[in-house]
Amino acid sequence: MVTVVDHPLVQHKLTIMRKKETSTAGFRRLLREISLLLCYEVTRGLEITYERIETPLEPMDAPMLEGKKLVFASVLRAGNGLLEGMLDLVPAARVAHIGLYRDHETLQPVHYFFKAPSDLGNRLVIVVDPMLATANSAVAAIDKLKEEGATNIRFLCLLAAPEGVERFTQAHPDVPVFTASIDDRLNEKGYILPGLGDAGDRMYGTK
Repeated sequence: MVTVVDHPLVQHKLTIMRKKETSTAGFRRLLREISLLLCYEVTRGLEITYERIETPLEPMDAPMLEGKKLVFASVLRAGNGLLEGMLDLVPAARVAHIGLYRDHETLQPVHYFFKAPSDLGNRLVIVVDPMLATANSAVAAIDKLKEEGATNIRFLCLLAAPEGVERFTQAHPDVPVFTASIDDRLNEKGYILPGLGDAGDRMYGTK
């Protein structure tokens, strides 16, 4: 299942991020802001329990999140841009880091780091990576999390390509995808078009 978050604020901020003249500082700020809005959508439907509390006026049964803390799994390095804003919204979440980079010749993912909280099988894991392009890295990240015991996983990205969505949903049909846009296509180098360039480079000012 793929959910496109078409909220006007999300789309407005995404348009500014796409502009090539947007500065590194501006891009980073917008990514943090848009991640708050996307986090709101990807956490919709979390399980709720009720707790007896005292307001200043009277007691009530008030809703609270149920179960163990969420895990936000950031696909390094660009995933950290989404991660920071999401932690503003859910500061108690646990964090996993998945080190992957794309070989520019083969476009295949290369693992170099993995660190995650224990008992992933008892937690909702939300994987964050700005781009779902070829989906090779995203599929590899989900493969690793499942190997480590995760069973309840959602994937959040800023942009997706149709090719990436197809590959991802074939590989992991049980993992819902949330994105702000499904763009037109991939180019011959595996970049999303029209896209916004390399999210990591634009966020950190590297080339």
